[in-house]
Amino acid sequence: MSSEMEMAGGGVEDAYGEDRATEEQLVTPWSFSVASGYTLLRDPRHNKGLAFSEAERDAHYLRGLLPPAHASQELQEKKIMHNMRQYTVPLHRYIAMMDLQERNERLFYKLLIDNVQELLPVVYTPTVGEACQKYGSIYRRPQGLYISLKDKGKILEVLKNWPERSIQVIVVTDGERILGLGDLGCQGMGIPVGKLSLYTALGGVRPSACLPITIDVGTNNETLLNDEFYIGLRQKRATGQEYHELLEEFMTAVKQNYGEKVLTQFEDFANHNAFDLLAKYSKSHLVFNDDIQGTASVVLAGLLAALKVVGGTLADHTYLFLGAGEAGTGIADLIALEMSKHTETPIDDCRKKIWLVDSKGLIVESRKESLQHFKQPWAHEHDPLKTLLEAVESIKPTVLIGTSGVGRTFTKEVVEAMASFNEKPVIFALSNPTSHSECTAEDAYTWSQGRAVFASGSPFDPVEYDGKLHVPGQSNNAYVFPGFGLGVVISGAIRVHDDMLLAASEALAEQVTDEHFAKGLIFPPFTNIRTISARIAAKVAAKAYELGLASRLPRPDDLVKYAQSCMYTPTYRSYR
Repeated sequence: MSSEMEMAGGGVEDAYGEDRATEEQLVTPWSFSVASGYTLLRDPRHNKGLAFSEAERDAHYLRGLLPPAHASQELQEKKIMHNMRQYTVPLHRYIAMMDLQERNERLFYKLLIDNVQELLPVVYTPTVGEACQKYGSIYRRPQGLYISLKDKGKILEVLKNWPERSIQVIVVTDGERILGLGDLGCQGMGIPVGKLSLYTALGGVRPSACLPITIDVGTNNETLLNDEFYIGLRQKRATGQEYHELLEEFMTAVKQNYGEKVLTQFEDFANHNAFDLLAKYSKSHLVFNDDIQGTASVVLAGLLAALKVVGGTLADHTYLFLGAGEAGTGIADLIALEMSKHTETPIDDCRKKIWLVDSKGLIVESRKESLQHFKQPWAHEHDPLKTLLEAVESIKPTVLIGTSGVGRTFTKEVVEAMASFNEKPVIFALSNPTSHSECTAEDAYTWSQGRAVFASGSPFDPVEYDGKLHVPGQSNNAYVFPGFGLGVVISGAIRVHDDMLLAASEALAEQVTDEHFAKGLIFPPFTNIRTISARIAAKVAAKAYELGLASRLPRPDDLVKYAQSCMYTPTYRSYR
């Protein structure tokens, strides 16, 4: 085996034959010894069900343990998709997908990759939200690592209990702010599990290199504390020093156990902790917060694409946000950064084009003293205004972005006001799940007489208005974080730099063609997401090399080709 093949995925040996570069090679189905017979059928990584060939059944002692028929992976996929479509309740589909992942890992990913638009809402938002709410009731086998306050002082030992050593991406949550659903404590585990299945399916990061972790510091959710099926610690959330000491021990243990180049993604932490953790660890660890940075990168890509429809540059527009939490301020920051980069204007001047409204009204200079630190840069000189409608009428934004987590806040009056002074108002209603979206696609198109350039966080069906079919864009983080993660892994980056996020946005915006614009799309279709991810990975890796943050040397000549060769492929391998 050539060393090129052996070390494809970010310089880590491909022991299980997971990457595209090793597709044609024979693999030995190792677990702790060579898996055979009954244990092979119970090992999700190597199990192929009825797809084992006659020779494999003989070599691995499977005779009699399987019915005599042989079924190809394609036939298995057809059967499971047929069964999946019989379920009318989304949660039942979710459970069926999780069962498949526990039983036959490659078939699970094959299904997800080949039917991405149909199955993405099942394994991720919106269905994953309901799954987390009911996680205790539907819990079957543990997925990922649970680290709780009980493990203080022993976190390194807990990490060593995980069977895989070559971890490249960790997604960790403390369950305090799951989607728009609030504190779900230990049951937030559904989020890291779902996120990492997308890192693999959409970004091609190997499943064996992914580790979902939930840090359980208790929950303030009374319903869960009184639920007999709750799977976490039954106590109020730890805060302050106790909380930060546990996180400090965790971050140190991660670095000690997995080295400098493991990407740790913070997911669904509450605002106050999310900003602090990112600021604290971004200098010393390879960390990424999808709610702050991933969301921002996708939305910026959507705006860059929308400008091709609306005209002008980023600096020519005025932005108004409803919601000033992680997502809102994260997006605003990245817009200002991109504006500053292209106009060579100081970032503080660029911020003046961006206004934020929170639960108390427009964020203005006179409120500065009482604001949380992450809102302060957005406090500009203006009379205080209480409502979004007043802010829209006074500031006259060209772009309206909702990250409030509150449904139906873009009212008819607000959208009509946007349409009254903009030929093509840009309206992004980004809150998830669908019930929390600031307005529906139909509302946006109807109230703007079909002129809005609209995108949402959750999927909406196309809308016909005045004889024209409008296809709403979905500003889904799944466009960026899988490709971003792959880019970090293949370059061996040791830190995340904001310029890498800008590179990801620009790479995504470049994938939107004139054909897409003709349909009103400002994001490319999800169907070729793996090609999009490879291109994003290449741009992110190129930026890491340019900034001197990449440790995988020498730099491959063709980064797109290299990214594709490192991507996990779910086709069955032939066994010796």
